[in-house]
Amino acid sequence: MKKLIFLCLLEIASWACSSALAQSFPTKPISIVVPFPSGGTTDILARELVRKIQPSFSYPIVIVNKDGASGIIGSELVSRSIGDAHLLLLTATHHVINPSLYISLPYDTKKAFTPIALIGVAPNILVANLNFPANNINELIQLAKANPNSISYASSGIGGANHLSGELLKAMTGIELTHVPYRGASPALKDVIAGHVPIMFDGVAAVSPHLQEGRVKALGITSFKRSPLALNLPTFNESGVKGYEVNSWFGLYGASKLSQLAVDRLSSEFRAALASEEMKDKFFKLGVTPGNLDQTEFANFVEAELKKWESVAVSAKIIKQ
Repeated sequence: MKKLIFLCLLEIASWACSSALAQSFPTKPISIVVPFPSGGTTDILARELVRKIQPSFSYPIVIVNKDGASGIIGSELVSRSIGDAHLLLLTATHHVINPSLYISLPYDTKKAFTPIALIGVAPNILVANLNFPANNINELIQLAKANPNSISYASSGIGGANHLSGELLKAMTGIELTHVPYRGASPALKDVIAGHVPIMFDGVAAVSPHLQEGRVKALGITSFKRSPLALNLPTFNESGVKGYEVNSWFGLYGASKLSQLAVDRLSSEFRAALASEEMKDKFFKLGVTPGNLDQTEFANFVEAELKKWESVAVSAKIIKQ
């Protein structure tokens, strides 16, 4: 009888221990995959945030750079870790644009990931060569309507946020602009400064030094409301292109079927870090505004972004690769 009682107690204790483990997070080190090379904005943001939140976790958090194929390689790696919140993905806008650019991805973007936290938002600025006749968005639209197909715009390549910023503008205003893709934003911006291409969309951090030194001029900013990063610059929305908004943004995801406990813990820790003055200052220097959406709001945001870029890709007649 005593043996039976002992065995029962042992089984109960074992069950309680297993249950406690199932209800805790983390239970081992956490890896955050950044699907781009080290040193880029996504990588820098990830490392700053990990340094901030690490003291709150009993296990180490490690950044793993797994770059290639516009973020697809690293994203696929995370998509396979179904139900495991110890392997996460911190990626950029490419994540919601890729489904509109590729015929086949090794995962279903809508179903294979759990959106956890909006990390940050970085609007683009439409800049122009100093000799370009338009000085604001309205003048650009009027010029384009008066001279169809006469204005070209540079970008860092087909399918990026700065390319699709122009395609969205075309779709919403009915104007015609000719896209000139480059192999990177830096050579594209150099050609705008030199006058080989009149305009381009690019990030606040990238264009700010050139604006301050008078090498280019700004026509407008792509955020829906004026950005604290450039308060004196009008938005497309307030310039008459109602509802226009394009932001490069960064988000944290896990694979599908994560426990709500893990999602809530991660969302809470990252939001707290993003709200700190320290992170606000560091992000500001990178031209990024920290995210402030809760997990449900971020999931809805991701869904809306997927639909928006699919619509833009169809309107622009971008041929899937």
